[in-house]
Amino acid sequence: MVSRMFEFGKGLRRLFATDARPGDDDLSWTELIAPELLAREARGQCTDAGRVSAPSPFEAWIRGAGLWREHARRTGVEDSLKRAEAAAADAARVARTGEQIARAGLERLLIDILRFDLMGGRAQLEASVTRAAELRAALNAGTATRAAVAAAALRLNARLARTNGSLEGLKRAALALDAAVDALTSERDQLADEVRLERAALALEAGVAQRDVRLLDQAGRELRGLVAAADPDRRPLSRARALTLCAAGLAALASLAGDTAAVAQARILFDAAADQFTADHSPLDWTAIQLARAASPDAVPLAVLLQAETLSAGRGLTLGALARDRRLEVEAAAAERAADSQRLERMVLEIRRRLLARRQPARRDAADGRFVDTDDLEWAVDQIGLARLDAALMRRTGAPRDQDLAFALFEAAEVARDRCVPELAETAEALMPVRAVRA
Repeated sequence: MVSRMFEFGKGLRRLFATDARPGDDDLSWTELIAPELLAREARGQCTDAGRVSAPSPFEAWIRGAGLWREHARRTGVEDSLKRAEAAAADAARVARTGEQIARAGLERLLIDILRFDLMGGRAQLEASVTRAAELRAALNAGTATRAAVAAAALRLNARLARTNGSLEGLKRAALALDAAVDALTSERDQLADEVRLERAALALEAGVAQRDVRLLDQAGRELRGLVAAADPDRRPLSRARALTLCAAGLAALASLAGDTAAVAQARILFDAAADQFTADHSPLDWTAIQLARAASPDAVPLAVLLQAETLSAGRGLTLGALARDRRLEVEAAAAERAADSQRLERMVLEIRRRLLARRQPARRDAADGRFVDTDDLEWAVDQIGLARLDAALMRRTGAPRDQDLAFALFEAAEVARDRCVPELAETAEALMPVRAVRA
């Protein structure tokens, strides 16, 4: 079984021997410009779309929405998401045909997908799934837009399946995306490539969890094709995203099999992904690469994790919360290994000061019980950090654990699940003092 699983890894190694360079899609130029210039282009596009003299206002608004969406994807700036939503709404307002109305609806679905990827939120995801189903049912069969809407609906359903934690659901979602890829007409279409990447991610996740060779082979073939198709001189971010998934998959398999050679190859792939662009070119892509690397112990220096945290902090981003959590974990472990109780206590004080600076703790909406505080996930990470430090100090000094942390950790787990970050919820539950005593 292990030898067959590692055919996946052998295939990835052939990536560096390929000379395939398919052509780029129409919007590939956006990958080459800095976020500041991208924002300027988006702003100018929307300004032109709003002019009375605009020759094709619908096309201009749709293009402006796409540019703002790409800016948000790379920076995590919520204002860019709001501008994208406003441009999509303006496109719907000036739409004159059924096809244009459908395209405006599709753009809104793509923004919904990105908003969930950036910030999570089960309620928002469920609302988006419903909106996608309604739009899909209203369209006529056989159009390219209908195929794109169907793909967006399936992508949202795949996120819901992952949120529900069902491996069978992930496998069904990956299979459903097969039809979406087949229905998207252009082999070089940017949307088709994004769907392929997500299909590979689902197949890889389910394949690693279930030791399913067929799914691993499918993911490997898909990723090899995506990397080969992404010219590093024209589509560096697309190439980096596919390489990162290759590296993460190989690292997971290497960990399962204890294969040190595969671990080294995964690091090469991570390095190749990081070399495609600089941190300021796409801060969130760079942060995602560092966090994927950091899944392996001691793979990422603390200074790099601090930079990743800084690039993604303060915006309510899922990625920012994960970056802070990983940095706190690594820093606490380093202090404990060095027997530095003072450093551990300084970290505790730092977190407590941050918590005190908040206007209020994470709170629930009275109507439906959801958490509504935009900083709730950062609050949850700080509670997890306090629990880690409390456990480390107990091991260092023998002081009893703070049992009051149990309630805060319970709330932190609830926040994480509400925001659809199950890894943080599982961490919070594992750190609960009551569970530690029973263990």
